[in-house]
Amino acid sequence: MIRSRALFGAVTAALVGLATAASACPDWRGQPHFGSIQLNAGFMPDPHVRNITAGGTINLQNCGTNWGGFVTQRPDFDLYWNGSSAQLTIAIEANADAILLISAPDGTWYYNDDYRGLNPAITFSNPQQGLYDIWIGTYDGSRRNPGRLIITEYNW
Repeated sequence: MIRSRALFGAVTAALVGLATAASACPDWRGQPHFGSIQLNAGFMPDPHVRNITAGGTINLQNCGTNWGGFVTQRPDFDLYWNGSSAQLTIAIEANADAILLISAPDGTWYYNDDYRGLNPAITFSNPQQGLYDIWIGTYDGSRRNPGRLIITEYNW
């Protein structure tokens, strides 16, 4: 499923009139919990792996989406992508039923659940240069689930 930042922002803005709506949805402008990295096409070593914690308390269904799962308000990780590549895959490995939410450089939102077993992944063909905001949530709302964020130019 894909949504644009503009639509997502409009939905979020519409919720501002409701109680605690300002903190009720993911905000791509927030400081990431687990840091950021700048990667160029052809980066080594590939894959880039970062330890993360999956989970959150914000129910995505309360944010005007049909997506299931829970994330934090701020992104978990920011990827600054440069260069030209045939593909870029962002994946999660966790012992929990993880979900993946990404805001791409053009403002489009991407969501995945259960790509490989309970682990999500999103592959971008000819990925855009710029900022990818990444949320690593869980389908059931559990928190503090250790996992790994995997960024690769290869098939995952």
